Amino acid sequence: MSALPTDAERRLALRRMKVFATSLLAVAAVVFAVAFALQDHYPWLGYVRAAAEGAMVGALADWFAVTALFRHPLGLRIPHTAIIPTRKDEIGASLGEFVETNFLSDAVVAGKLGTIDLAGAVADWLTEPQNARRVVAESFRGMTGLVALLDDDRMREALEAVVRTHVVAPVWGPPLGRLGARVLDSGGHHEAVDLLLDRLDEWLAANPEAFGPVVSRRLPSWLPSFVDRLIDERLHAEALRFVREMREDPDHRLRRSLDEYLAQLADRLQHDEATIDRLELAKGRAFDDPRIRELAASTWTAARSAAVDALSDEDGELRRRAEAVVADVARRVLADDDLRASLNRRLTDAALHLVTSYRSDISHVITETVQSWDAAETTEKIETQVGRDLQFIRINGTVVGALAGLAIYAVATGVSAFL
Repeated sequence: MSALPTDAERRLALRRMKVFATSLLAVAAVVFAVAFALQDHYPWLGYVRAAAEGAMVGALADWFAVTALFRHPLGLRIPHTAIIPTRKDEIGASLGEFVETNFLSDAVVAGKLGTIDLAGAVADWLTEPQNARRVVAESFRGMTGLVALLDDDRMREALEAVVRTHVVAPVWGPPLGRLGARVLDSGGHHEAVDLLLDRLDEWLAANPEAFGPVVSRRLPSWLPSFVDRLIDERLHAEALRFVREMREDPDHRLRRSLDEYLAQLADRLQHDEATIDRLELAKGRAFDDPRIRELAASTWTAARSAAVDALSDEDGELRRRAEAVVADVARRVLADDDLRASLNRRLTDAALHLVTSYRSDISHVITETVQSWDAAETTEKIETQVGRDLQFIRINGTVVGALAGLAIYAVATGVSAFL
């Protein structure tokens, strides 16, 4: 598709056509003057005179018609001239209504989109690696700019408000109790107990000396030292044996006791007001602790910094994965006719929703824009765009006038000779 001419090129072409059309009028006037002066000596010049006379009449009439659109001919304020500058506001309103009615109607938009495989075209375009890379780059650049615009203090306040409204304010006890009851019913807590016992067994095996100070310092000082060691070793061995028994026996009494305790706790969290109140009090103290608020603030700052770094890294893993996802989705859309049809329907519905919601606003924008233009500026804009084509009216009027004048003169001469 060739590029549209610029306004400067349009104005130059308009001036040339005006000169050409005016030149035809001047030629017709010269021919008329010569033929009128010599027709008594050369009767056939009467036909030339009639043609030139008709050309002048046609040229002048169409010059008046074309000029009257944009200004007052010869500066004379003749009624119904300078139509565009004097009726600019009405033209703007009519143009806005015309666009709204003929270009933004549901039928026009749906009909046009119905003939276009928009989803397929976009997907085909995105399968090209450079296009997917460009889309991801532009999207990430926009997200980076958005993150950079966020005020840290306001974001921290907003996050804190969201957390307090949706996390801190609701009562935790009953939901935690119900969750705990479901976990206990499913036996899901057994794995956690096994993991705890495994870690405890490893720690006891690796730290036998931890029992020495705990027991030995409480024995009488007159006991021999070997007794201290014997007791320490015995206690360590018993503790290790007890933990391993619990590990190996799923039905161990302490395991059953733990299950009973957890079941009671889950029930109290749901139904015991004192337990619920104690949990709420502990929750309030925890979230009101300045250290927790500082941790939340530092977490937001770190998350923001990490997001900006990840989005800004042109060779980063995040961008490569995003490009791969975009290309993969595009290939899936191209390969799946049903999916592509569904996407096209959704796009059509979205476009119709936008048109229905905003076409009056678009029409209003067009109307206000035209009404805000200066009358002279509006006239110049329109004349620059269509004035060159309108000059053909003057040229055609000159030619048609000449033919009409010649035909009328020939008919009149023929009738006169016949009579």
